[in-house]
Amino acid sequence: MQSYLDFEKPVADLEAKIAELKSLAQTDQAVSIDEEVNRLSARADEALVEIYRKLTPWQKTQVARHPQRPHFSDYVRSLITEWTPLAGDRKFGEDAALQAGFGRFNGTPVAVLGQEKGNSTETRLKHNFGMANPEGYRKAVRIMEMADRFSIPVISFVDTSGAYPGIGAEERGQAEAIARSTEKSLELGVPNIAIIIGEGGSGGAIAIATANRVLMLENAIYSVISPEAGASILFRDAAKAQDMATAQKITAQDLLGFGVIDAIIPEPAGGAHRHHGTIMDSTRAALAAFLKDFAGKSRLETREHRREKFLAIGTNL
Repeated sequence: MQSYLDFEKPVADLEAKIAELKSLAQTDQAVSIDEEVNRLSARADEALVEIYRKLTPWQKTQVARHPQRPHFSDYVRSLITEWTPLAGDRKFGEDAALQAGFGRFNGTPVAVLGQEKGNSTETRLKHNFGMANPEGYRKAVRIMEMADRFSIPVISFVDTSGAYPGIGAEERGQAEAIARSTEKSLELGVPNIAIIIGEGGSGGAIAIATANRVLMLENAIYSVISPEAGASILFRDAAKAQDMATAQKITAQDLLGFGVIDAIIPEPAGGAHRHHGTIMDSTRAALAAFLKDFAGKSRLETREHRREKFLAIGTNL
């Protein structure tokens, strides 16, 4: 069943009427509803296009967090063959929030990292809502080291509100683990690409998003802190999250203009959560283009490309 956001109410009302007509037709075969259903469907499509054409930063934040939006596991299932997940950081234990392993993309061996939020109460709890502990980032470092040793490109799917801020995580060195993961991302001799598929929150995102090429889905967000947390700190009022989202410049369009990301993957009207297949096709094309562009680069060229990319951020504003 489709889950609607608050600002999608006009579409929800129209689609509810369509469902009501279809239900009526099932009980009374003599009733002809085709013409009316087509008319309402066209109105709903037009309303959806108009709504998504002018989303505010706060509305984009809501879309980025939509529970039916494709998650890490959906991208792996659609894009990666021979997927072999690996577990554990060889120091403390396994972290289910940050998934990592090896597989093939269009026949090419790749290492894949990403946060998994889960899509049900059970899986959300299992994956800690995509908020990784230190062992998750140490596992990411382990996988990246293996990929570097065997000259395998690295793909990251970023979707987290941030690293887990619990006491245990801090005691086990959360900040150090994030820093090590960021460092490893920067020093890789193999090409790496990061795609922000939902939320890119704080250091928890940067730890696996420091890549040769950083892409964002059109309605994803990428920020140093969540709008709610930022509003609590700056305005002493979490209710001002909408204002904070606008001030932070967290949308893909803003970040492309600042040079923080390299490209935007378009989403159809209605968002990625309504069009899983289309988003998978667009993501596949982006990944294929990335691997082609970096296929002939040496380890030194790949490393220097990444270095220059991040040094250039903020210099041309």
